[in-house]
Amino acid sequence: MSKVIIKSFEQLEQLIGSELGISDYHQFTQEQINLFADATIDHQWIHIDEEKAKNESPFGTTIAHGYLTISILPHLWNQIVDVQNLKLQVNYGIEKLKFNAPVKVNDKVRLHAKVVDAKNLRGTVKATIGITLEIEGSRKPAYEGEIVFLYHFNS
Repeated sequence: MSKVIIKSFEQLEQLIGSELGISDYHQFTQEQINLFADATIDHQWIHIDEEKAKNESPFGTTIAHGYLTISILPHLWNQIVDVQNLKLQVNYGIEKLKFNAPVKVNDKVRLHAKVVDAKNLRGTVKATIGITLEIEGSRKPAYEGEIVFLYHFNS
């Protein structure tokens, strides 16, 4: 699937209510989980102790940090959309985010995205994007919510 190209507020506004697409799958490895634990100083055993998680966790294995699954949003978003003609893009916020299911080690996830809203605030565009992080083979998504970007287009 090709990326949706957005070059202006007007193009973004026309997409309100539209599904933009789905990213490729991303697999969370134990190495990535461990590196995230080191980077965030969050070494809770459910994420990094494979043996204890196998024997004591209700999931039977380690799970990715919830914030790790959020941190890959820009990577997955950029597989769906190519926002061009920008001076600047800023991550503005996350709204209505709810974790629905854990992402186990070696699970594959992919992002579904749709435009919920777009507002031109005196030259700064506030884009609200509905997101669902699907886990391959699971009825429940890892999470659902909205991410908000501020776009400063060149013209």
